[in-house]
Amino acid sequence: MIPMWMFGVAIAVGNTFILKPSERDPSVPVRLAELMMEAGAPAGVLNVVHGDKVVVDAILQHADIKAVSFVGSSDIAQYVYVEGAKAGKRVQAMGGAKNHGIILPDADMDQVVKDLAGAAFGSAGERCMALPVAVPVGSKTADELRERMVAEMETLKVGVSSDVAAQYGPVVSSAHRQRIADYIGMGVEEGAELVVDGRDFALQGYEKGFFIGPSLFDHVKPTMKSYQDEIFGPVLQLVRADSFEEALALPSQHPYGNGVAIYTQNGRAARDFAARVNVGMVGINVPIPVPVAYHTFGGWKRSAFGDTNQHGMEGVKFWTKVKTVTARWPDSALEHADSSFVIPTMQ
Repeated sequence: MIPMWMFGVAIAVGNTFILKPSERDPSVPVRLAELMMEAGAPAGVLNVVHGDKVVVDAILQHADIKAVSFVGSSDIAQYVYVEGAKAGKRVQAMGGAKNHGIILPDADMDQVVKDLAGAAFGSAGERCMALPVAVPVGSKTADELRERMVAEMETLKVGVSSDVAAQYGPVVSSAHRQRIADYIGMGVEEGAELVVDGRDFALQGYEKGFFIGPSLFDHVKPTMKSYQDEIFGPVLQLVRADSFEEALALPSQHPYGNGVAIYTQNGRAARDFAARVNVGMVGINVPIPVPVAYHTFGGWKRSAFGDTNQHGMEGVKFWTKVKTVTARWPDSALEHADSSFVIPTMQ
């Protein structure tokens, strides 16, 4: 999906494209390039290269590469933006996220629970538009949400990709699984209440797989590092708020500003929230506010570096340059205007 946000627009407006996928999951980009060739794209239009930082730096420094688009962690996004700009390139670099879901007391709790289960745990939480923080407003809302989320999480099925009934599968590596487990431990040490612990999950027959069960924290505080950082795993944190204003402040003051959602049946509250929240993409009763392709994708703060977002008209703007031509013709030239013309060649 994300590479196609980039190369689809870039190629459509006349560029060739070099795609450097993550070295941890390169197979789909390779298949996309194969499909482009099967569809008749000329060789050299879409190119896939593999590697780590050495290849990234080569792209950032190569004189013939005029623009760079990136999606990944915020630290690497900032590096790509700074180094690419130093080399005189146009750069858009999308970073990490810590997206919040605000639940007002009038929200449809059936929808909230289902949406949070998918948005927090789907793809094992390994996506920048996951919804890992729920902010229920009022103790009654929080207590109901907690009780119902625990029941919903008990129904989630973790499995392998060939299991059509599985809601999500393993995380990307053993090291990342350990990182998620370490963050869960950190949350406990910081004083948050671990309601559901997924660290000991093991899938029968795949005991050595990189699986981790869904986890739920309650009474998470904004000062906790486990709240400030992007965990990037199947971990949902409940941060209780006493008022609408307190709930609004949480995503607005967070270092990341990729996406946010609000659940309410009150149109005025939704409009007020959308207008005032300091986050780049807002969903109203929509858990993952990724817009359709003719709009654009991009967050604020440490979730994005550069002034131009991805795909849609912002993508067209990023992958093209404006050329302005100013001309004035003498009247005699207009007298000899003809529908046919010949461009003179240089001798």
